[in-house]
Amino acid sequence: MNQQAVFHAPDPPFCCPVSERSLSLRLRAARGELQRVEVIYENKYDFYRKRRRAKMKLAYQTELYDWFTVTLTCTDTRFAYIFRLYGPEGARYFSEDGVTETYDYKKNFYNCFQYPYINRADVQKTVPWMEKAVFYQIFVDRFNPGSGGLDKSHVNMSWGDIPAPKSFAGGDLDGVREKLDYLAGLGVNAVYLTPIFFAPSNHKYDTWDFYTVDPRFGGGGALKRLVDAAHAGGMRIILDGVFNHVGEGFAPFQDVVRRGRDSEYFDWFIIRGGFPRKEPLNYEVFAACDYMPKLNTSNPAVQEYLCKVGTYYITEYGIDGWRLDVADEVSRDFWRAFRRAVKGANPEAVLIAENWHDASASLRGDQFDSIMNYSVTKACLDYFAWGKLDGQHMAWKLSELLMRNSDPVNAMMLNLLDSHDTYRFLTEARGDREALHAALSLIFMLPGAPCIFYGTEKYTTGGYDPDCRRCMDWTDSSGAAPLIQKLAKIPRTGPIEISSEDGMLILRRGKYALYINRTNRRARAGAVTVPAMGHRLLKGEKDL
Repeated sequence: MNQQAVFHAPDPPFCCPVSERSLSLRLRAARGELQRVEVIYENKYDFYRKRRRAKMKLAYQTELYDWFTVTLTCTDTRFAYIFRLYGPEGARYFSEDGVTETYDYKKNFYNCFQYPYINRADVQKTVPWMEKAVFYQIFVDRFNPGSGGLDKSHVNMSWGDIPAPKSFAGGDLDGVREKLDYLAGLGVNAVYLTPIFFAPSNHKYDTWDFYTVDPRFGGGGALKRLVDAAHAGGMRIILDGVFNHVGEGFAPFQDVVRRGRDSEYFDWFIIRGGFPRKEPLNYEVFAACDYMPKLNTSNPAVQEYLCKVGTYYITEYGIDGWRLDVADEVSRDFWRAFRRAVKGANPEAVLIAENWHDASASLRGDQFDSIMNYSVTKACLDYFAWGKLDGQHMAWKLSELLMRNSDPVNAMMLNLLDSHDTYRFLTEARGDREALHAALSLIFMLPGAPCIFYGTEKYTTGGYDPDCRRCMDWTDSSGAAPLIQKLAKIPRTGPIEISSEDGMLILRRGKYALYINRTNRRARAGAVTVPAMGHRLLKGEKDL
């Protein structure tokens, strides 16, 4: 037996309380090696004299591993457990001592796995509405100019021109509100807005004032009208929280510029010297942007300030959560405080972090609910656009990504093909609309919430920022909208099965099955035939 491949830990995602009476367990083993796995379990105080057994399901396969899962429910949740492995050499036990031929139950208190007690606060819960959410990301300046008569003297491009880094097109929040019926018709029920707070740029990631909605977007009144109208139509609104850094016009930073170490805000930033200087740069910034000083989010005063910002927009405007910019560069101590504050204001407010990598350490119920799932983005590009993965390797990759996190976290992931920070998917796919359609079908089938970047339904193209941030083409009625409308009606509940057959990628969930063929020949799985470079989405035996 390949003992190095066998792994379990009594922590998420391998051991996760999913209710006050139930525990979800996973065990990893070498792919294809174990015929059967059982978990042997009981109240930890009775484990030496009586035990129960449950068979684990082979739920997912990756290139190297098999993943076995089970959910246990007990009236007494002081769990003790070990595993019984059935492999080529016969039966073996697996405990904290590793793989052994025998196990001494009388001495189990030394080496069994245990989850000592399920405390209510440690149960990983989902934000209920996220499991049915269909998101639409809007870059506000480029979506739609409203009819409210705002001053547009800042606009320096014609609607539809290719944008430059400092272009202003004139989109605003009333413009978003006036298109809510359009979004609802598309199947969207949640909107994620890029930053809207007062800042000099078109993108607003350089905040000058967190408590002022930018007047160019219509101010606080426009935000309130948007949130109220969205809620009246059963739609959610989440805002983009840029809490890693600010713009250089942020009042506390300007106070430091004037007063140096004498400023009460000096320790709000990370400065080497008595005053912040650009040449040579002596303070921490976002990326290499000297006009975006980084906040010291380990400072209790900064934490208190930002937590108040987080709750203010929930209590005053009724927003439904936050997308959190550059979350992996911010103090985890702050995120724990921010979560307590936001969830205290609204337990159903969602916290979605921007993290492009494996963020499992921050997804254990004490920081974020989920992340923008750029790992799925990359897998889709590798499979649909760049040809780096075939159907089998794509099946393994998707399974691997699901096994990074617990089931409650997977159910809240924001699954996207592109965003304001990437090339447009259709551009990466060299204009292949069939590839886009298949990729959209895939993210609607996966656990989590699909997220459509504005304009995708109209086949918008574009390169890297700012080209990906083109104006919405309201004159174009063609596109992927009919497909998205159908996909939005698919219920995303229950487990998903991911496999490959005859070169195809196959996803099955409930009554639905998605077959994707990226080979240059017709492929067949059972009674289902898929043309070369095509896909089929079925409900039962009926094509959608």
